[in-house]
Amino acid sequence: MRITLEELRQRGNPQIDLLELLSLEGQFYMARLHLEDGMQVLSDDQGKTRLLKSAWQAQDLLGSFNVKRTEVVHASAYDEMVGLDAPAEPMRIRVQDRRS
Repeated sequence: MRITLEELRQRGNPQIDLLELLSLEGQFYMARLHLEDGMQVLSDDQGKTRLLKSAWQAQDLLGSFNVKRTEVVHASAYDEMVGLDAPAEPMRIRVQDRRS
């Protein structure tokens, strides 16, 4: 599911339990918001995934909301190796809140 910044604001003061910033080839980040009613991908007004340049930009953009935890998520390419039995878990890096 997708959500725009305006739709998020219309919810009043929603709690974002987890803000996942998925690294897209180390150049851009996609924001996945875990809300009480499920996971939402932050999108622009045209319904396209909103791309962010850094974790700081995401925190500035969503700074007025109640974000409990922020993690940068880097997928591993090692699960594509021939003969690997188990999928490799993505690397997760907790981002310190700027307000702390």
